[in-house]
Amino acid sequence: MSFGVYIHVPFCATRCGYCDFNTYTPSETESSYAAYLDSLERELELAAEKVGLTAETVFVGGGTPSLLGADGLGRILGKIRGTFGLAKDAEVTTESNPESTSPEYFAGLKEAGFTRVSLGMQSASTPVLKVLDRQHTPGRAVAAAKEAKQAGFEHVNLDLIYGTPTETDDDVRKSLDAVLSADVDHVSAYSLIVEDGTAMARKIRSGQLSAPEEDVYADRYEIIADRLEEAGFDWYEVSNWAKPGGQCQHNLIYWRGGNWWGAGPGAHGYVNRFRYFNVKRPERYNQMLAEGTLPIDGSETITDEESHFEQIMLGLRLKEGIPGEWVGEKAQGVVDKHVRGGVLAEEGGRIFATDAGRLLIDGVITDILAAE
Repeated sequence: MSFGVYIHVPFCATRCGYCDFNTYTPSETESSYAAYLDSLERELELAAEKVGLTAETVFVGGGTPSLLGADGLGRILGKIRGTFGLAKDAEVTTESNPESTSPEYFAGLKEAGFTRVSLGMQSASTPVLKVLDRQHTPGRAVAAAKEAKQAGFEHVNLDLIYGTPTETDDDVRKSLDAVLSADVDHVSAYSLIVEDGTAMARKIRSGQLSAPEEDVYADRYEIIADRLEEAGFDWYEVSNWAKPGGQCQHNLIYWRGGNWWGAGPGAHGYVNRFRYFNVKRPERYNQMLAEGTLPIDGSETITDEESHFEQIMLGLRLKEGIPGEWVGEKAQGVVDKHVRGGVLAEEGGRIFATDAGRLLIDGVITDILAAE
């Protein structure tokens, strides 16, 4: 079973209006970057002793990891290498905000041993970026992607968000033009989710913005899928497309039910059916590790039945699908119904979504699990 290490960096320069991640701007936390890095190193030491597995993938996310600079991120990777150890040809990814990157930054990441960069682009439309409260200019994400490639990164991802209030079909097409001009090998595209408690949710509730519509999401998804697939990208998870060899191996660990240790404030992890989450506040995180205690705030042991349901739920979002034997006799009738409807297919002992079925897969999964 594959094993990865996820690092959560809880810092952002500003807060985006749609974001409800466990992140903190300078006015929201007393923790410094240095204190966080010291604590993170202690967590990695304790975790490596507990787990005893070698990392095949590393993913540094957030938050805004690029605020730590290439030196800070290199320090994290060095600690992982010295505790868990890194497998030969390990995939090592960091997310980065285009505004806090530079050619020197990417060169430093490459020298430290990173193999993959994921850049938050969201949109190439100035009005859409303004609604999302993003700070970067429309062209900066593409420029950053090109800088990463010039630094020697073969694997570069651009993240898109679609369905933002005020966005038009032309905005989406403009964003896709920009993505393709960057010559990256991976694209993620996620529909906007308006989370309670965010600034965007408050604006929608007050009538300042209109709520996204399901039909709009579907139309935008089809525009994105058609354009990327015409350009040589292949979908391998409902919201992710890659050129050959460009799939994110770390995320495949999640989707295939593998193991990972999540380190950092608010990080979640899953190792051998043990699922846990860390304390959220950086100050409490630092304190617990200073006391020599893993900063776990809650945990549970996943049962066989829960694991089975999760494997179906995640696996059917992948193009490869799931083994047919995972579906019980009670649910086979549901599968047969969706095969007849052209939403699912069965071939080679596997069950998977058709291209036409991708937009409906969440409902199909619900049907199958209800029958199980």
